[in-house]
Amino acid sequence: WLGTVDHKRIGLRYIVTAFAFLLLGGVEALVMRIQLARPNATLLTPAQYDALFTMHGVTMIFLYALPVLSGFANYLWPLMLGSRDMAFPRLNAFSYWAFLFAGVFLYASFPLGAVPDGGWFNYVPLTSLDYSAGANIDIYALGMILLGISTTGGAANFVVTLLRMRAHGMSIDRLPIIVWGTLTASVANLVAVPSVSLAFFLLWLDRNAGTHFFDVAHDGRPLLWQHLFWMFAHPWVYVVVLPAMGIVSDALPTFCRRPLVAYEAVAVSTVATMLIGFEVWVHHMFATGIAPLALAFFGAASMLISIPSAVAVFAWLATIWTGRPVFRTPFLYFAGFVLMFVIGGVSGVMTAAVPLDWQLTDTYFVVAHLHYVLLGINVFPVLGGIAYWFPKFTGRMMNERFGRATFWVVLIGFNLGFFPMHVSGLLGMPRRIYTYPSGMGWDTSNLLTTIGSFVFGAGILMFVANALVSARRGVRAGENPWGAAG
Repeated sequence: WLGTVDHKRIGLRYIVTAFAFLLLGGVEALVMRIQLARPNATLLTPAQYDALFTMHGVTMIFLYALPVLSGFANYLWPLMLGSRDMAFPRLNAFSYWAFLFAGVFLYASFPLGAVPDGGWFNYVPLTSLDYSAGANIDIYALGMILLGISTTGGAANFVVTLLRMRAHGMSIDRLPIIVWGTLTASVANLVAVPSVSLAFFLLWLDRNAGTHFFDVAHDGRPLLWQHLFWMFAHPWVYVVVLPAMGIVSDALPTFCRRPLVAYEAVAVSTVATMLIGFEVWVHHMFATGIAPLALAFFGAASMLISIPSAVAVFAWLATIWTGRPVFRTPFLYFAGFVLMFVIGGVSGVMTAAVPLDWQLTDTYFVVAHLHYVLLGINVFPVLGGIAYWFPKFTGRMMNERFGRATFWVVLIGFNLGFFPMHVSGLLGMPRRIYTYPSGMGWDTSNLLTTIGSFVFGAGILMFVANALVSARRGVRAGENPWGAAG
């Protein structure tokens, strides 16, 4: 079983492994939230908080968000395209094992006492030898390069599979939206991952070979790091969003008892979102002294990206409105996703306004936006997708009553946990701080965030428990478990 190259088994491995990392990242988040639940807390030292903060971000963004979607794509693509397997089965298996090894390598830093602590964004010069002399940043750099190899191999495999392996008659205007989303994300990975891999390699050379790419004292450019990193990291947002949007676009019509409204528009909007996404990385750098003309251009482009995203939202709403919705557990997650998508999108357009971004960029408002975009827009489709395809994965149904209860716990916990962060940010709470004094007006919102985080964590555990029990004891699924039409 360990040596298999079967796409279904590899897909399930990705999903299970990604959920294991999700739980690890969740534990790190809850420890940080205990620290921030009240002012002047001493549970964590600044160094411990920095380490947890970094590994939480790395885990959720790089070890959970994309791998779990790769699991769906690995399992479903050959079935949807009518191919026997992925184009390169051994490369497919290698990509999984490289991802797993990279995750284990990064977490081995805990027993070694060299945990990466420069933030998931790893800004220089704070991560140079002058300020971080241990092996922690080197471990992060090597782990990210290995993850880049895994991601690039997987992306190439998806692209070739679509181009060379799809069944005769499967024209591009008949592709499922999840295929469009994963294809677009794969092309983006092939373009963007070399940028961040180069950045980490140059940083490793600065730290270990005496080069000065980012050392301003030797005519290096610290800002070059941010350009190389965000040229990758902003498209990465859409890499972990577009396949999730594809899950919703393909599964939602089952519960609305009608085809997706405006299929062609949704497919085009998927590609347009990624194309524009490559043009807006500088909005992460508005406060770095960028020229006014560039600020105007990238601010306008950042607002423009809301247009193709809105096309998909209106298509989902029209599908629900003109259909006959059946309120089963997957449908609830997909409907919740639309709400998370709108909230995250609105806060994103707000920070695209340069003067407002200058005020909010280093506050918890951006943390709230990040979690709605990267977590809410990913987790809700993933949970709904697992529930939807669970009969395909296991031959059994998840417990419907417990599943609905789990959805409400997840929805309430998520919004109670992350919406108050907007308030904390508007009240001026900085990002990346390990504690704060009393009397700043942040006490209540931080306490609510901590409570909501634990509720959300409980919801995730409920979902995992439901999946584990149902896989062994669930009701056996019929040939058409959701009563889909046609």
